[in-house]
Amino acid sequence: MWTMGTDFKYQYAHTWFRNMDKLIHYVNEDGRVNALYSTPSIYTDAKHAADESWPIKTDDFFPYADQANAYWTGYYTSRPALKRYVRLLSGYYLAARQLEYFKGRNNLRPNTDNLADALAVAQHHDAVSGTEKQHVANDYAKRLSIGYTEAEEMVGSSLAYLAESSDIAGRNPMIKFEQCSLLNISYCPPSEMDFSHGKSLVVVVYNSLGWKREDVVRIPVISESVTVQDSSGKLIESQLLPISNVSVGIRNYHVKAYLGKSPSITPKYWLTFLASVPQLGFSTFIISDAKQAGSSAIASMSHTSAGSDKGTIEVGQGNLKLIYSTDEGKLTEYINSRSLVKASLHQSYSFYAGSNGTDEDPQAAGAYVFRPNGTFPISSEGQDTLTVLRGPILDEVHQHINPWIYQVTRVYKAKEHAEVEFSIGPIPVDDGIGKEIITQIATTMDTNKTFYTDSNGRDFIKRIRDYRTDWDLQVSQPIAGNYYPINLGIYMVDNRTEFSVLVDRSVGGSSMVDGQVELMLHRRLLHDDSRGVAEALSEQVCILDECTGLMIQGSFYLRIDPLGEGAKWRRSAGQEIYSPFLLAFTEQAGGNWTNSHISTFSGVDPSYNLPDNVALLTLQELEDGNILLRLAHLYEISKVVEMNLSANQERAEMENKRLEWNVEGAAMNEPKATRGEPVDPAKLVVELGPMEIRTFIITFDYIFLHTVDP
Repeated sequence: MWTMGTDFKYQYAHTWFRNMDKLIHYVNEDGRVNALYSTPSIYTDAKHAADESWPIKTDDFFPYADQANAYWTGYYTSRPALKRYVRLLSGYYLAARQLEYFKGRNNLRPNTDNLADALAVAQHHDAVSGTEKQHVANDYAKRLSIGYTEAEEMVGSSLAYLAESSDIAGRNPMIKFEQCSLLNISYCPPSEMDFSHGKSLVVVVYNSLGWKREDVVRIPVISESVTVQDSSGKLIESQLLPISNVSVGIRNYHVKAYLGKSPSITPKYWLTFLASVPQLGFSTFIISDAKQAGSSAIASMSHTSAGSDKGTIEVGQGNLKLIYSTDEGKLTEYINSRSLVKASLHQSYSFYAGSNGTDEDPQAAGAYVFRPNGTFPISSEGQDTLTVLRGPILDEVHQHINPWIYQVTRVYKAKEHAEVEFSIGPIPVDDGIGKEIITQIATTMDTNKTFYTDSNGRDFIKRIRDYRTDWDLQVSQPIAGNYYPINLGIYMVDNRTEFSVLVDRSVGGSSMVDGQVELMLHRRLLHDDSRGVAEALSEQVCILDECTGLMIQGSFYLRIDPLGEGAKWRRSAGQEIYSPFLLAFTEQAGGNWTNSHISTFSGVDPSYNLPDNVALLTLQELEDGNILLRLAHLYEISKVVEMNLSANQERAEMENKRLEWNVEGAAMNEPKATRGEPVDPAKLVVELGPMEIRTFIITFDYIFLHTVDP
């Protein structure tokens, strides 16, 4: 195989083919070699016909380097805001397709097609990877935004359709739901209403997972006099947390940058409450003035480490407790009273100085290449005072690490993991040094150079520092050469415990020291790395003609379990991070919502939950009216055809085409992967082997009738 062409070359396809025609002609004229334009299938058939034996490779090829000092491990983190946008909209698209199905697909607009197209294009190897020029990254984000806007309209109309009572459907105007795409920066106009005039806020919370779920909802409000009722009209516990000055500053700046206008009001609090939502369904919550209901949300109690004389502060109302040192203002210990885990735990921030190249090797750090030139701890610069907020639902610890890093650690009463939210940027580069920001979370675990990172969010692959399974590694870059992509998470084990960290977007990470996990969260560099971008990776946000370096906000999640018990949390929590609650808002002026609307809905039988180890990947109505379902769902079914993963050919047809390869030596005895048995059309039971995904096309023996008022 000779691969033909490289990036951008087919902009000039005629010159490529003209010269390739000549090359093929003269090679074949010689007669010793037969050259031809080929395809992957022609090539594969020819190699199979050679009847040779081949080695088996069961791990991956990361990390990749094309020179001794040019490890392509920087792009694991490059453009972290774009990476988060793609991840966020991927989860939103999953939920939107479900709602599109429940209402009934409309080939006319609005639908999810544009969002699907934008997400598909964003999977290009120079898109979500962050290795494109800035104006191209802007174009990807614009396409995603356009797709989201249309899908948002479809989601709103679908929820309105499902919430309309059958008694009033067709007579009253449909509900107009709003959503808050800038909720991550505390901006949500529907929730920032004045409740004192008798109006209430209706919050519909949709759960796209295949099992019932409880999670905390957080929305900004302007008043402390608020109360929350659930779908049955019962008052439920809620908590108010003051919005920090840092969050207000982020909100005001970025709303102006994104919308071209400043917010007219500033909310004072985060309102939080625990929402219980059925599988593939929604629950409705009513937020109103507390004076009408007679009960108000509980205000958080605020403490600072400066006022503590105990030397430590304990955070957490449930099984999980985090211990902080008041002297240093830092995390020191992790305690779970249920699992009896008690472990030393420390977190810090540092940065790698991006290399500008040297006289011996001019290779610079850039969008692709991670080449550090020294590690520098980021001190708290005297701002080591902790602010602790306590309440019945969660506790928060606020830390101002330095002028451009702010962190909030949350411990929820009903959960056994900690959530760490960080705001980083603008990264200063006035000193002429590009910087790559990392956080390091250290334990005393004895991990023997070994850690595990996920492969595309599915299986976890064993990594050993400074080691490769296939060859003797010559260590030229001890840091960059041990970095790996982290899409779902990273974990490490010793003979007693497992320490897991999950992420909300793709990042680069490693374990550079035994017992320690390292994540790279943000990068800003000053030189191009000569791999085709032809720009320095120095992202900015601009208002009119004034630009500042990009600020990013994100979260990671950490937990320590007894040995052998971490996998369940990594899988279930990973699904919840990928598919957060979808929130929709509308106002109610008087009346009783639950009497005139459907306040709770589930797309499956209420008695049915998917098993804990099964996730619903796809529920989508196709253009021909059939349903594309990945894994399992309870509906009356007349026909099930198992497909390949891409759903473009039947599995049986694919199996018939599969080629059997001879393999070398010991590889002949490699055990075959366990796969689920064919589906019995009478029992309709789907069996899943370890890490297996199965795809089906389902034909229903009935149709849904959607009535439309003429």
